[in-house]
Amino acid sequence: MTKINSVMKKVFSLGLALTMVMSMVGCGQSADVDTMKTAQIDDEEVAMSAVTYFTKGVYANYAAEAENPDKTYFYVFYGDGSGSIDDGVTGTKTYFEYEVGYDDVTFHIGSVDPTDEVFSVKEFKDSKVVGSFSDGLELVFEPVEGVDTDSFDAVNYVNEKTGEDFVYTDANGWQVKYNPDVIQVNQGGPVTTFVYTGDCAGTCMITATYTVDNKGEGAIKAIGDAWGSDTNYSESIFPGTEDVTCYYAAMPVSDDSNSGLHCSALGRDYMDGALTFEFTVHNSGDDAIDIPVSDAFSAIIDSIEFVQ
Repeated sequence: MTKINSVMKKVFSLGLALTMVMSMVGCGQSADVDTMKTAQIDDEEVAMSAVTYFTKGVYANYAAEAENPDKTYFYVFYGDGSGSIDDGVTGTKTYFEYEVGYDDVTFHIGSVDPTDEVFSVKEFKDSKVVGSFSDGLELVFEPVEGVDTDSFDAVNYVNEKTGEDFVYTDANGWQVKYNPDVIQVNQGGPVTTFVYTGDCAGTCMITATYTVDNKGEGAIKAIGDAWGSDTNYSESIFPGTEDVTCYYAAMPVSDDSNSGLHCSALGRDYMDGALTFEFTVHNSGDDAIDIPVSDAFSAIIDSIEFVQ
């Protein structure tokens, strides 16, 4: 009897041990499965949240129903969660920040008291993003190829497509139009030059300068005095205005000079100082060469607008 009990105890102990082992194995398999499922869910969530509808670049924005969209309205994405909405017709620019969700993009539009606009994404294919804001109008965001995001100018991009003059807008609140086929613009601080690149007898350029060292009359006098005591001075109305005094200086022309150099300047009181435009022109004596230079420079001056 004792021997039987001993055997039964051993069997019972063995059974208990096997049960515990199986239980442990079962728990391990369950834990592994749960871990795999959790990892899979996490991967899916990461993939969803990592969707990037807009990369750094410029996107033309237009109605999906338009057959031949003008493509004059742009969203510029700087690549750091911010960007701007640029109108190539009016020249306006509105800054925004944005957040990308799984199937939408929230735009915080405006620098002061921004408004939130949610763009619901319907389709994302071939880098084009299709969807709508709250008004329900289906829109397309299409990448613009071959442009530099950092220097993109919506107005000049549109004008180039339509063959119109470019617009130079200065940080000091004035702008002019120019023909990019014959004018190169160089900007550096308070000085901007418009250099004629067509056929001419020598250097032909306009140098626009904002200075706080003088007011308009003093600035023009300083330029003219460098040309000698015979410099001619006069006053009129400054281009692009109706009642602002224009101070003008013209370098005296020597009859025995063969250089063809002619210099003149005009200026006005502006902000805390003066704004001047100095002309450096080499004439050849051939109207076929000289007149196009004069016309290009006149077009610039005649187009001056003050936008501040």
